[in-house]
Amino acid sequence: MTPSFPIAINNVEDELIVNRSRFICYLRPCGDIAEAKAMLKELQKLHPQASHHCHAFLTKAADDSQGYGFSDDGEPSGTAGKPMLLALQGGGIGQVCAVVVRYFGGTKLGTGGLQRAYGGSVRQAIAFLQSKIKIAMVHKTLACQYSQVDDVLHLLRQVEGQVITQDYQQTVIFTLAIPNQKLALMQDKLHTLSSGQLQLYKTD
Repeated sequence: MTPSFPIAINNVEDELIVNRSRFICYLRPCGDIAEAKAMLKELQKLHPQASHHCHAFLTKAADDSQGYGFSDDGEPSGTAGKPMLLALQGGGIGQVCAVVVRYFGGTKLGTGGLQRAYGGSVRQAIAFLQSKIKIAMVHKTLACQYSQVDDVLHLLRQVEGQVITQDYQQTVIFTLAIPNQKLALMQDKLHTLSSGQLQLYKTD
């Protein structure tokens, strides 16, 4: 089970100008690598004349040591993607992708200048990023009779849970995602509903 953590919920576009170079930072919610790649491709099409399209993303919590990636897109190694990633991690908001589009202004910034510009561009944009808490969910298996399905789904809505899979056999077998804080409440309600027959089990 992963703990609750803040995730991005809005799109941000923000511009920073350093020695006539334009750094346009885009931030968007991003739950997986495919979303990050799609965002990058879209902005490459939107800015075909830009000299670089550097990116960094977090698909999990900001302090999770997995689920991240970055690219310098032709800038000197370590001058763009890594500072952008560090800025995202420092922002404390997970599931977010940053793409910084650079239009070269004619003056070379040097490695330190590039690091400050790319990292600073993301930090400046994060000020406009909104977030919500992603609730920690526990996965459980539940088998019930067909006649109990509507009652089970009603209870699940009450605790703000979700159905992940459902398998209709002799009984109905659900895989459920239930907020960790409401797990005991869900079990109590099921117990009351079925006179102790319905039980939540660990998911294989």
